[in-house]
Amino acid sequence: MPLFAAGVVRFQQEVFPQKKALFETLSSGQSPEALFITCSDSRIDANLITQTEPGDLFICRNAGNIVPPHTNATGAMTASIEFAVAALKVPHIVICGHTECGAMKGALNLGALNDLPHVREWLSYSRAAVAVVRELAPNADPADVMTMLLEQNVVLQLQHLRTHPTVAARLARGDLQLHGWVYDIKSGAVNAYDEASGKFLPVDQRYAKEIAAFMAEQHDHGHR
Repeated sequence: MPLFAAGVVRFQQEVFPQKKALFETLSSGQSPEALFITCSDSRIDANLITQTEPGDLFICRNAGNIVPPHTNATGAMTASIEFAVAALKVPHIVICGHTECGAMKGALNLGALNDLPHVREWLSYSRAAVAVVRELAPNADPADVMTMLLEQNVVLQLQHLRTHPTVAARLARGDLQLHGWVYDIKSGAVNAYDEASGKFLPVDQRYAKEIAAFMAEQHDHGHR
């Protein structure tokens, strides 16, 4: 039996009974806190990283955590973004890149992907990020180039997000926040984009005020 099939049996026998009340609530609808756009890489587990439960995140995954700029053509990412933002009215969108990303390695050398034509075309949506890195760090060592590209790709995809009409409208209304993250597989670190400084900061620094407010709220609930 494949590992994933055995996992279903374990879920049904052990996990589902413990969370039966949650799934009963979820069976009548969803109200996720965020649209979480990340890479298809098997090493990325959005719920594990964020310590969230089913129903908390509306997750979209693809090679390179890419958001194509809006066009009149319909695609899976465009439709999913529209649904999450306009129908589910998520208050947050996170684009989460990660270290050791094969897609970004491919984006640096599109010419090597001739045998993967669809992958090559898809990664062209990261071409501007590659151009920025080559302009800013033409002589950097490969590790620094990749770190910069991971960050620049997230920033670029945030720019692409803003071209989607539903996103633009919600941003204008002021009830939607965009977040750019890079997750380090080896260390577990998450750095978040700070638009004011143009830098990626450790998540506990970037959201220091929000985390403090959340902890205070949890403390108050615990004493009631």
